[in-house]
Amino acid sequence: MPDKFSKGIRSKIMSSIRSNKTKPEIILKKEIKGMGFSYQPNLAGKPDFANRKDKIAIFVNGCFWHSCPLHGHNPKSNKKYWLPKLKRTAERDKKNKSELKAMGYKVISFWEHDIIKKLEMCINKIKKVRGGN
Repeated sequence: MPDKFSKGIRSKIMSSIRSNKTKPEIILKKEIKGMGFSYQPNLAGKPDFANRKDKIAIFVNGCFWHSCPLHGHNPKSNKKYWLPKLKRTAERDKKNKSELKAMGYKVISFWEHDIIKKLEMCINKIKKVRGGN
């Protein structure tokens, strides 16, 4: 199926998509303030948040980019580009989590929809992994 937008318009749309400071990241950042997490730390695997003292890494996964089982979908156009790209993202996610676990980190991942709709559950999970602090 051809794209309903021209190449120029599609390029502008795609370039406006943020890879950091997303709405779910900002929401979570406000909630975990004071819990010792740094935002986008310089750490292997590039987690969105990390607490080096407690060795906890948190990833905030966008539903489309990380192929959420509830909200992810296969693109209708340019499948030759998108399907391999989404597959590489999933492979990179596994590698990054394994690398952090090998460094002794506890790794937590949240879907963007969980942060937006079930924030309290996400915060409770973080507290549980930290040991109830």
